Amino acid sequence: MRERHAGRQRRRAQEFEAFVAGAAGRLLHTATLLTAEPAEPDGANEGAQRLLTAALARTYADWDRLHGEDPYDRTRQDLATRFAREAWRHHRPRGGLLERLTPQERLVLVLRLYEGVPEEQTAALLGVPVDRVRAVCNRSVATMRGTRRPTARRSRTRPVEAAS
Repeated sequence: MRERHAGRQRRRAQEFEAFVAGAAGRLLHTATLLTAEPAEPDGANEGAQRLLTAALARTYADWDRLHGEDPYDRTRQDLATRFAREAWRHHRPRGGLLERLTPQERLVLVLRLYEGVPEEQTAALLGVPVDRVRAVCNRSVATMRGTRRPTARRSRTRPVEAAS
């Protein structure tokens, strides 16, 4: 009995390690875009690493209960939800690629354009209407293209929302 349990635990750990080996780089880049930290090889993007570590820990804890669910999607969803809950920490620009955007704009832009998550799924994940996701995404793209004044100068009255 113990040997069977130990074998199952080893197999679980190996499967998770294989998943992390294949997905961690992209997920770290996603987290780095969300936190608006510069992507530096010396590990200066501590906020992104913290977010990713927490999301991966949750995925590992739920590994046996995934039942055919895509672990990448599950981890990305947890990463986005954690970011939305902690968005207040990420208001100050830090020199990252998307620093001109508010946390909500970064979250929507990254999910929609970088990760390719459909509008409906993004809206469900954030707990907002699809029209809101579309408007935030369009505003974010306009800001990044320079056709709109950067949002960092605007009042930030609308917090990032996330479904639990």
